[in-house]
Amino acid sequence: MRDERLWGWDPTPGIVSVWAEPDGRAWIWRRCDGHLVRERASFRPWIVLSSLDDLAHLGERLVREAPVVADDAVTHQVLEGPGELRYLVRARDGRALEQAVLRGAGRRLGRQLSSLRQVEDQEVIALPPEEQYLVASGRTYFRDLSYDEVHRAQFDLETTGLSPERSRIFLIAVRDPSGGVQILETDGDTDEAEARLLRAFAQAIQACDPDVIENHNLHGFDLPFLVARAERLGVPLVLGRGGGPGPRLRPAARGASFEDGSASTSTGDDADAAAASAGRAWRPRRARYTVPGRELLDSLDAVRRFDFATRELPGHGLKAVARHLGLATASREYVPGAEVHAVFRRDPERVRRYARDDVEEAAAVARTLGGAAFALAKLVPRRYERLGDAGAATGILEPLLVRAYLRAGTALPAHQPSDGTPHQGAALHLFAAGVASRVVKADVASLYPSLMRAYRIGPARDHLGALLALVDDLVERRLAAKARARASEEGSAARHQEEASSAAMKLVVNSAYGYLAAGTLTRFSDVHAANEVTRRGRLVLSLLCRELAARGATLLEADTDGVYFAVPESWTEADERRVVAEVDALLPPLVQLQFDGRYAAMLSHEPKNYALLGYDGELVLRGVAFRSSRAEPFGEAFLRRALARLLRADLPGVQAAYLETIAALRRRALPTFDVTARVRLNKTAEEYQGGRGQRREASYEAMLQSGLTTWRRGAVVRIYRAANDRPAVLPGPPARPDGETAPEGGPAEDPRDYDIEYYERLLRTTFASRLAAGLRPEDFAEIFTDPDQLTLFSPALGELRPILTPIPRAFEGLEEEAPTRER
Repeated sequence: MRDERLWGWDPTPGIVSVWAEPDGRAWIWRRCDGHLVRERASFRPWIVLSSLDDLAHLGERLVREAPVVADDAVTHQVLEGPGELRYLVRARDGRALEQAVLRGAGRRLGRQLSSLRQVEDQEVIALPPEEQYLVASGRTYFRDLSYDEVHRAQFDLETTGLSPERSRIFLIAVRDPSGGVQILETDGDTDEAEARLLRAFAQAIQACDPDVIENHNLHGFDLPFLVARAERLGVPLVLGRGGGPGPRLRPAARGASFEDGSASTSTGDDADAAAASAGRAWRPRRARYTVPGRELLDSLDAVRRFDFATRELPGHGLKAVARHLGLATASREYVPGAEVHAVFRRDPERVRRYARDDVEEAAAVARTLGGAAFALAKLVPRRYERLGDAGAATGILEPLLVRAYLRAGTALPAHQPSDGTPHQGAALHLFAAGVASRVVKADVASLYPSLMRAYRIGPARDHLGALLALVDDLVERRLAAKARARASEEGSAARHQEEASSAAMKLVVNSAYGYLAAGTLTRFSDVHAANEVTRRGRLVLSLLCRELAARGATLLEADTDGVYFAVPESWTEADERRVVAEVDALLPPLVQLQFDGRYAAMLSHEPKNYALLGYDGELVLRGVAFRSSRAEPFGEAFLRRALARLLRADLPGVQAAYLETIAALRRRALPTFDVTARVRLNKTAEEYQGGRGQRREASYEAMLQSGLTTWRRGAVVRIYRAANDRPAVLPGPPARPDGETAPEGGPAEDPRDYDIEYYERLLRTTFASRLAAGLRPEDFAEIFTDPDQLTLFSPALGELRPILTPIPRAFEGLEEEAPTRER
């Protein structure tokens, strides 16, 4: 039962895509011995209801489930247990079943209903047809397949602009599953030429016949733009596989929004409830399309998921990510984003190389970061493409739990409103601020799921104990996958697959607590259980902090992710590891404290905002104080130089970095881009003008004062302070909304008319101030003084040292009660 709950029960191998219709028809594409096989299946569409009252109008057509029933009958199975959703209702045609429910619910509510989404969540569970089929059949994707056995193609558009109403597609690069790249381009600047290009693209996709189509920002730009141009030109965009339903594009079942904000909805499906409970969730809201027989994957989703966990990427754009991950080649062609079409006119071969490199990098990024979604597809009864951006709680755990309960014939609980009990958050302690040397990080591995397992803390309404069973199984399987990965050859396909499986399982395991704490977002949420987990977490954290301090460590910061502490000069790495092991032995069963790294120095700025200097010289920045997508590049560049010198106790070097930046500003040696802030325009011009009399906002005033009177909601621009206190926009069109912070090489125009005095103040008050915790006030004032006020009588900076200041009463937040220590 545990294996069925986790993996499904049908062992059919090689499924690479599923397409189902509401009328009970399903098509399954499988890879068998290297060949593609298409199968047709049928299923009885189903929903789960809390009551049969809304179907009473069916009369004798509503019958109990039986081996033999009339073809047009609507059957129901009574699920056991105390859950509110206890009637599993099936019919030959899902549309007819939905209409029957809507008719009855409309009568009961006294209004006409057009969608089951208008019926309360506590009254119905209704899934898309593909998920109905996968849940009912017990099948999942990719059994017995490795990542590299799935056929994948990548494509990338080059357009004359960002608006599909006013711009054209002039070139498309297509990378086929074998790795060959084809460049398709127009033979003229006419509708007919572009239409021929789109038909050639569709033919290229049919010819290479991939299971998966990928690109970076596929759903945010390329597909919506492609669909819009095809519709405008009247070109049938045949991207799906034939032989099933007519190959076509259709909006995905989940929420979506276009670049201009139209057709936006939200089902909560793209929200990670675990992150939401912590107050930090990313929620992609972009156009989503799907086609029969192929899965549409966006590598930007994998990038965002990766950066949400690591917070280490310099940006989310393809080129920035590829460089950071070491995937960009030395010969990689770069063309400024705003100049691609102009460059193509005079040097088409350069743009062809650029487009070819784009799809090569998209494939590399997808393979490097996409393993988790691939591994999850082997677990979760959802289309592979829906797992690319699925929230771990609502998009992964919830479908697993629903399948488990239906497989067991057990009623499901309804979403419950809050009983007023407040959620008690995690512990976070800052023990000292400033610069510490010889720093160690000890990681509490998966603290909350470990406590759930150790003390059997699960949702009170989970009568099957399914959530804890899933967590138990996933932890065991993750450990086995990690062991197999370590035993595999470095860089091998086997190692890549096992590491991806381990990462996917960790993602789900670590979301289990968030699932409990997610309130009405999740079906089995339980704030009381969540509070018990955090209570025990605070006790564990208190215990290990006290024990580390008792052994001579200087505590710096502690939270559920682990503890940073400084050690005496006399300690060796062996001493550091020994102390961590001693404290680990005192913790409750299944809770582990692991040695997670050592650093030459650390600047503790504020909770969860710090800088680390490795013994190898690598600088690691964490928190929005040191990394922000809105921060001006010149300030971030200064900060990195100054932090590296501060952590080496080189205070003259810190001042030199400051003075060099001031001098560059005064000479206007910095390009305008370096003083701009990246902003997203969330209002249209009309919306802003409507409220401008009550409130003026710098980003929109910059647009207007730069002569721009129309723009799309969601457009990304870079603004700066020009001379005479005037807000301005960096010349050139808005950047594509794919996370790239700037076109490679900068804009075509560079006015360098920025307000020097303003940016000098910003450098000191915003960027230099983040080093203040590591310096005495008088030393800070001396280092970051006005260059015009430097005198011969300044103290010798070489004699100054960074400081570390204990936080008063920080230890008073540690709870005294000790958790159970038996192991």
